[in-house]
Amino acid sequence: MNRTDFLKILALMPFAGGAVNLKELNKFTSEFESTETMPVLFLGHGSPMNALQQNEFSKGWQETGKSLPTPKAILCISAHWETKGTFVTAMTKPKTIHDFGGFPRELHEYQYPAPGSPELANEVKGIVRKTSVELDHNWGLDHGSWSVITHLYPGANIPVIQMSMDYTKDPLWHYELAKELSVLRQKGILIMGSGNIVHNLHRADWNTKGGFDWAIEANEKVKKLILENNHKSLVNYHQLGKEVQLAVPSPEHYMPLLYALGLKKNEETPVLFNDKTELGSISMTSVKLSK
Repeated sequence: MNRTDFLKILALMPFAGGAVNLKELNKFTSEFESTETMPVLFLGHGSPMNALQQNEFSKGWQETGKSLPTPKAILCISAHWETKGTFVTAMTKPKTIHDFGGFPRELHEYQYPAPGSPELANEVKGIVRKTSVELDHNWGLDHGSWSVITHLYPGANIPVIQMSMDYTKDPLWHYELAKELSVLRQKGILIMGSGNIVHNLHRADWNTKGGFDWAIEANEKVKKLILENNHKSLVNYHQLGKEVQLAVPSPEHYMPLLYALGLKKNEETPVLFNDKTELGSISMTSVKLSK
């Protein structure tokens, strides 16, 4: 819709106390028409160095990207953006955030210049009822998003926005919030969570190629529950035993998994890939949800 047509429609819209009905306005301003249901992803992102490397994980993301319908835009929930309240990035040109230290200069200088989408940000703000979603113009794309999306869409030609996770809310709240985003799947939007099922940096060993016994056991337990569609147990992960408590010492890398699972439809089957634990205590296991 061009600006002239939009203004004509706006002039005909009813006003109540001088305010336009947000729901009606959203209908007219939305650029995202109905499409076939887009898949949902949870990606175990691991080290940001994966952005630069050709390894089994980056190849897994590349192959997954090739298998996906081309999205109109991407909504990413990253482990690395926690806030008090819920925000979505709403700038046209999100910056590439290098939210880490101690890595090579090449990584610190890496840019992923994907456009943003103020339109999608406003769409998210309009459809979420569980909380007030605020528009953010300061954040950008952190490494939880760009380090994996660069392999899905190396041309940086798909608009990307991020939605933050409210650290004051419990796992069930996040799982239920995800369900409100489901309508976006019918509008050509690829929704992805980026984190790690097992993520305990304090116990990581940079010289270990595989996983510690407890990390492997925790990962296997969570995988089994994912394949069984036992979301209740996954939401209540604190009750899954000592191994899972070690695997999830803080919730930020686990919560993006719950967003992906909250978007799952009954007829969809989870498919696991990049299913490996490395550095002793980091699981790269990723999930694709589609028919």
